[in-house]
Amino acid sequence: MKKVAIIMGSDSDLPALKGAMDALNTLEIPYAVRVISAHRTPQAASDFARSAQSEGYGVIIAAAGKAAHLAGAMAANTILPVIGIPMKSSTLDGLDALLATVQMPTGMPVATVAIDGAANAALLAAQILALSDEALSKRFADYRAAQTAKVLAKDEAISAQYSRL
Repeated sequence: MKKVAIIMGSDSDLPALKGAMDALNTLEIPYAVRVISAHRTPQAASDFARSAQSEGYGVIIAAAGKAAHLAGAMAANTILPVIGIPMKSSTLDGLDALLATVQMPTGMPVATVAIDGAANAALLAAQILALSDEALSKRFADYRAAQTAKVLAKDEAISAQYSRL
């Protein structure tokens, strides 16, 4: 099975990435977590992205705030899918990171999730990997079915408690 790389620009992003790790754990997808800065460690960022495919990674998740160039730096150095997570880490409440992440030039696509959207980044990575992994595809379908069942159970409980028909 292909691995997922979770790369953050700063260790201060770690708490917000727990949702990604939880989702990958639930779906039994192996992953590595790294701190690599596009600005402070540009060579390490380039080296990681260039070797990721040969190291068994199938998707890179890159989380960064403020200027948020990490996802673009990863995309510039690999042909693997890159998913950017703009982080809420500045006085602009993450809008700066969102714009920096989503506005990639033609030829350097980066899929972008919501500000601090770590869980959805991991779920998108799972969907990408599931295209070539039948067992993961089944686990993902089961995950979705469980989500549906939870919402239906909550609907039934709320409706029974609060409806006055």
